[in-house]
Amino acid sequence: MILNQWYSILPSKSIKKNQIVAVRRLNLDLALYRSENGELGCVVDQCSHRGAALSLGKVKGDCIQCPFHALEFDKNGKCTFIPANGKSSTADMTRYNVKKYLVKEANGIIYLWYGDEEKATEYLPFFYDYVDNSYAYSEIEDHWNSHYSRCIENQLDVVHVPFVHYNTIGRGNKTLINGPKVEYENNILRTSANNEVDEGQTPKSPEECTIKKTNLNFMFPNIWMNYITEKIKVIIYFAPVDDENTILYIRFYCKISKMRFINNIIAFFGKFANKIIERQDKKVVITQKPKASSLKSGEKLLVGDGPIIMYRKIREELKSKV
Repeated sequence: MILNQWYSILPSKSIKKNQIVAVRRLNLDLALYRSENGELGCVVDQCSHRGAALSLGKVKGDCIQCPFHALEFDKNGKCTFIPANGKSSTADMTRYNVKKYLVKEANGIIYLWYGDEEKATEYLPFFYDYVDNSYAYSEIEDHWNSHYSRCIENQLDVVHVPFVHYNTIGRGNKTLINGPKVEYENNILRTSANNEVDEGQTPKSPEECTIKKTNLNFMFPNIWMNYITEKIKVIIYFAPVDDENTILYIRFYCKISKMRFINNIIAFFGKFANKIIERQDKKVVITQKPKASSLKSGEKLLVGDGPIIMYRKIREELKSKV
């Protein structure tokens, strides 16, 4: 994982008021909860007293209460009450504090800061310049038995399209890969497919290619967008579970009609198209070994793998920064 980044980990709608949800993200077992006033909190899913899962407890006001002995912890992980000691106790409870994690919400997404809290930024990664509240969207999720780096690379891979998606988005047998051209600016890696039917011509170099209006975009650490048209986009955030598992949250954004309810209908059916394409990818990507990708590996990459090579280089640079 890349330190000191905001990771998209879960849809906001997944956690209701007065509810606790146990999730595993970034190799961490977490208990996320909403207080009575809707405020979000996130602590390690383990009580400091006897190690029980806090996610099996309940919300008490602004705190999460352990199911075992009812110790209470606020969103900062501070132990605020130990029933066994009594309400009048003046004993120091700081030794019972639990690890808390910084979480924020935007765009219907819960973000978790992975790293040093004092280095946390205000900016939450998203494609703000491309989608807003005027778009309708639908969302599906799917679990892949793959490292999140492999899942991301698959969405930057223009070489696989005519083979894996031969009967969907890859129809036409365009197996010859021109380029592709790759750009990286303002934390966005951008590329586009420029594939052709192979009639014996020499592929164009990346320098000879341009990035098309329909293009692929990736924003570190874990959010991707397929810019299909000005009015249709697909966004995926790849929530790392651990070193071998990822949950993909896939959104279909639509603003084709001036009437919101029509866009809602189109978005609803759009998620089924997303599912068909995503499942074609999944059955191949989950077989890749090793589970995580790396810049220096035994893979024999092609010129057409330029977007993947750039992704790996940037990821390695970010991982090296502390």
